Amino acid sequence: MKTTRRPGYDGSGPGDITPDGCAVDFYLRLPVDNEPDVIAAAAPPPATLLELGCGVGRVTRALAARGYAVTAVDESPAMLAHVTDARTVHSPIETLELGETFDVVLLGSFLVHAGDAAVRQGLLRTCRQHVAPGGAVLIQREGAGWHDAVPRERQLLDGVARVAASTDIGDGVRSMRFEYVFPDARWTQTYLSRPLSPAQFTAALTEAGLAVERYLTPDGAWVLARAA
Repeated sequence: MKTTRRPGYDGSGPGDITPDGCAVDFYLRLPVDNEPDVIAAAAPPPATLLELGCGVGRVTRALAARGYAVTAVDESPAMLAHVTDARTVHSPIETLELGETFDVVLLGSFLVHAGDAAVRQGLLRTCRQHVAPGGAVLIQREGAGWHDAVPRERQLLDGVARVAASTDIGDGVRSMRFEYVFPDARWTQTYLSRPLSPAQFTAALTEAGLAVERYLTPDGAWVLARAA
């Protein structure tokens, strides 16, 4: 499926590549990590949950199995085609207008670090607009050293996931290049990431009408916020 890339984003390898450079077939291989545990501890089910940037539904299915009523949003039809156990919505996150609110709004996959500050604020405004009074907004941030400890790699299933490059392109933005190498396939992804200190992150949330309540993991990667 041919898609128009977002400026500064690219990807290569077998199968469909999304506008932000993600390879659908690669994400179909990934196992669920600790996301469902972090989410359930912070905002237990049963609850309505809006998952922004659901991809192929790797986390979606695990959340539905725990008792959440999930509405899953993604801008890629090729990703959404694989999502099960949830209501799906095809839309860019930053322009989403559902006209309803949810007990939990989830913005994972480090999307809050969008290279374009206007896009980032659009993402956060969508979170604020769709969270119910008293509801939780759960945001995944990049950990310390994410942009600086490069190159690095880790074992992933029977392959290797490698952060190959982190290039300063100006205005506080990094161009990140990842490589995923398996015995039978190889994918690459390049995307733009804007590092955010805790103070910058808090300021961005404040601008969108959100406030940090607490950090959920020792590495500071997961944050619980609420409407200010």
